[in-house]
Amino acid sequence: MQSYIDNLYKDRPSISKAKYITETKLQDFIPVVDEDVARTLALILQISKAKQVLEIGTSIGYSTVSMAKILQQQNGRITTIEYDEVVADQAKCNFINAGINEIVDLKIGDARDILPTLESESYDLIFLDVDKTLYKPLLKTCISLLKRGGILLAEDTLFPILNLEEKWRYLIPSIEAFNQAIIKSDEIDSTILPIGDGLTIAVKKLKAH
Repeated sequence: MQSYIDNLYKDRPSISKAKYITETKLQDFIPVVDEDVARTLALILQISKAKQVLEIGTSIGYSTVSMAKILQQQNGRITTIEYDEVVADQAKCNFINAGINEIVDLKIGDARDILPTLESESYDLIFLDVDKTLYKPLLKTCISLLKRGGILLAEDTLFPILNLEEKWRYLIPSIEAFNQAIIKSDEIDSTILPIGDGLTIAVKKLKAH
């Protein structure tokens, strides 16, 4: 299925993951999202007409650039958080090269320290792609930062059923705990899309319970 989809879209104008990585000087970084996930992020931004986006886990900025290109058209902005200062510096260079630096607010540090400093109910969309052990601990804060009707996206949520490399398998319990917390939450409605390594999409309910 993935080969068929990739072949269909190979000639469509988009940000090539392979080209993006090749043009990035730094090669020691956490893997970035697949192209189908990047396309999905772009589509959801267009459908929702989001203007204020928060990304938790920048890496070298592939997903950031994919979203920022849409936000430029919608007069929006994106705040993105990266823990590793070296990787963040490379991401900033990539933002400048992509022509989206002016609408990106890059914050360097631990998301657990940064998120509480942000304003509640101020984001139309939040994309979670950070250290998987932080997914569940950050969930409550992420929901509080979303506007009513806002969208929460989380990457890699099908880890529990994938044939992962041994070095990533320790993350499975954390993702399973996050998935269970999402399902049990009274504040959001959600589902998991079987693209990439699993993409959870959730919407904050319009009325509080």
